[in-house]
Amino acid sequence: MLVRIVKMSFDPEKTDDFIEIFNNSKSKIRGFKGCEHLELYRDKKTPYIFFTYSYWQSEDHLNAYRNSDYFGIVWKATKALFNNKPEAWSVDRLYKVDNPQAE
Repeated sequence: MLVRIVKMSFDPEKTDDFIEIFNNSKSKIRGFKGCEHLELYRDKKTPYIFFTYSYWQSEDHLNAYRNSDYFGIVWKATKALFNNKPEAWSVDRLYKVDNPQAE
């Protein structure tokens, strides 16, 4: 499994526009072949910075999504709202601890 983390910073007055884009596209993104999980986070101290976390079965699945027409449409609308260059990481999850008392 591949975990994709994307940090995005928006013009403060455009955060509601981004949330609308995300809400309108989240089900389709999550339903894309190979996408197993999708989350959106907002920074507590800087409320115009957001992070997406998505879990993909493989890099090929992520790349198929990133090369899709749908991604092109969503990304074009999203990046028009940025106030800074986005950052992205593809990482492997090494551990997941759900209940530390269970060990």
